[in-house]
Amino acid sequence: MTTGRGRTTLRRTSALSLGLAALAGVAALAALRRRLVVVTVHGESMEPAYHDGDRVLVRRGLTPARGQVIVVERPTVDDRWCDPPRPAVTAGAGWTDDRDWMMKRVAALPGDPVPYDLVPALADVAEKVVPPGRLVLLGDNRRASFDSRTVGYFPAERVLGVVLRPLSNGSAGAADRTG
Repeated sequence: MTTGRGRTTLRRTSALSLGLAALAGVAALAALRRRLVVVTVHGESMEPAYHDGDRVLVRRGLTPARGQVIVVERPTVDDRWCDPPRPAVTAGAGWTDDRDWMMKRVAALPGDPVPYDLVPALADVAEKVVPPGRLVLLGDNRRASFDSRTVGYFPAERVLGVVLRPLSNGSAGAADRTG
């Protein structure tokens, strides 16, 4: 009987361990999903680096660096952001439902010199450096990009995340549209 009980206890312990491991895996996947998102590129504003239909992996909550490509909320037609910003890390699975996103390259960060020569919309600003909480963002394809050349500064709080790498066409994940 001791042997029988030992096996039953072992089976229960194994099942419990397996259940806890599965639960930990689900929790880890949920945490990753809140940090990582797959985005599909729409448009040609980031060519030649990214083309229409490319998919990229984006990490939410990272502080962007100069030269990095980011996903940022697109302002409305009158260059305003009507709704309050949505925190990049805490945005849930429906983070794209009512927002329009676009990909741009970071040209200048807070404290960097204002790139007057690259950004006509900033030609008349008085400050010599990019103010705190603001970014200068440019598309790689100048002729097809809606960016700081038109809008001026972008609020840093409107950044969803930093593009980590391109994905192959067969990659799985939650896809979204950007321009």
